[in-house]
Amino acid sequence: MPLTDTAIRRALPGPKTRRFTDGLGMYLEVAPSGGKWWRLKYRIAGVEKRLSLGTYPETGLKAAREKRDEARALIAQGIDPSDLRKAAKAQAQVDDAHAKRAAAGLPAQDSFEHIAREWYQTRKGDWSPSYGEKIMRRLEVDVFPWLGDKAIDTLTPPMVLEVLRRIEGRGVVETAHRALENCGQVFRFAVATGRIESNPARDLKDALRRPMVKHFAAITSPERLGELLRAIYSYRGTPVVQAALRLLPMLLLRPGELRRGEWSELDLEQALWTIPAARMKREKVGKLYGKPHLVPLSRQAVAIFQELHPITGRGAMVFRGERAHERPMSDAAINVALRSMGFSAEEVTGHGFRATARTMLVERLGVAESVVEAQLAHAVKDSLGRAYNRTEFIAERVDMMQRWADYLDELRAGAQAVAPTPGRQGVAPAAA
Repeated sequence: MPLTDTAIRRALPGPKTRRFTDGLGMYLEVAPSGGKWWRLKYRIAGVEKRLSLGTYPETGLKAAREKRDEARALIAQGIDPSDLRKAAKAQAQVDDAHAKRAAAGLPAQDSFEHIAREWYQTRKGDWSPSYGEKIMRRLEVDVFPWLGDKAIDTLTPPMVLEVLRRIEGRGVVETAHRALENCGQVFRFAVATGRIESNPARDLKDALRRPMVKHFAAITSPERLGELLRAIYSYRGTPVVQAALRLLPMLLLRPGELRRGEWSELDLEQALWTIPAARMKREKVGKLYGKPHLVPLSRQAVAIFQELHPITGRGAMVFRGERAHERPMSDAAINVALRSMGFSAEEVTGHGFRATARTMLVERLGVAESVVEAQLAHAVKDSLGRAYNRTEFIAERVDMMQRWADYLDELRAGAQAVAPTPGRQGVAPAAA
C-alpha cells in the first residue's frame, strides 16, 4: 500500500532500522534514533543500487515521489542518477573553488594563468630577479588578458596564434617571439604535470614574421670617433657624467656595469677594476658562482678615477646620482649627454662603444678576437666548444687596454688613423 502523511508521522522507531514501502522502489527508512530517510532502490546495468531522496519532514511525501519519478526517468534512459548526482556535486565544488579564487583575486584553477604562475614559481629561482620580472610582465600584458582565464586544456594553436598576432601587429615582432617562447614553456610544464597532453604552441614559430636584428648604433670610422671624443672632452656637464663619458669608450663595459661601479672594487695602485659576478650580464648560475670580471685600467683611466675620487670617494658609488648619492647615476645620463652634443641615437649609443672597440681593436690595431671577446665578457669558446676562463689572456688584455687608450688619445688629437690590419675587414659590429 502507498504511504500517507499520517502513516509516516505515526511510523515509530524500533530496535532495528525499519522500512515502509511506498511503491516503485521508494521506501521510508526509520532509524532506531528516530531519523527518517527516503530511499530509492533501483537496478541499472544489472547492479542493484540505492539513492537517497532526502529526509523527512524536510522532504515531504509529495516531493519525495517527484524525486523518485525524476530518477526513474533517468534510469529509463540508461543514466545512473547516483553518478549524475556525484558529477553535479563535483562540479559544484569546482565552481565554489573558482568563486573563492576569484574573490581572492586568484586565477581560476587549471586556467592558463594559474598554470603559468605555477610554472613561474617553479622556475624563477633559476633566473635573476630582473629577468624573471620581464617574463611575468610580458605574460601579464600580452597574454593573460586573452588567454589567462581559459582552461589550459581548451587552448588550441589558432587561439594562441591570435594572441601572438596581436603582439606582432604592434610592430614588436621580437616580443611576439619571446611571448611564444614563454607560452611554450608554460604548455610544456602543463604536459609534464598531467594537465594537457600536447603543447599547442609547438609549431607556431614559422607562423610569425622573423624579427629584424638591430645592433646598437656605433661609430667605426676613426675620423668620426675622433670628433666624438673631442666633443666628450669638451662636454660641460657634471664631473660624474664627464668622467663616465670619458671612461665608457675606454673600458669596453656595458653602461650599466660602469655606472654601478663602487670604489671598493677599484685598485688604482694595481690599475685593476674587479667587477663582482653578480653585476655582470650572465645567467643566474654565473652570477652566483662565476668569477668576477677583471678590467685592466690604462694610465688614462686611472687618472680619470683619481680626479673623480675627491668628489664621490666618500661614498660607495663611483658614479653617484645627482640627488640620491647612495644610488648610481641615471641609466639615461650617458645617452642624454650624447644627444646634447649633437650625436643622434642612429649614430651612437652608450652601449655602442663596445661595438666600436670590438671592431676597431681587431681591424685597426690587429688584436686577436679572442682577447677582445674575453675583455667584453662574452662566452668565448675554443675549437672544441669549451668556454674559455674569463681570466685568460690577462697579460694580453692589460697590453690591449693601454694600446686602446693611447689610440683613442691619438684620434682625439686628430692623428692619422692606423691603417686596417690585412684580412681583418668586415668584422661584425655587434657587441652585446
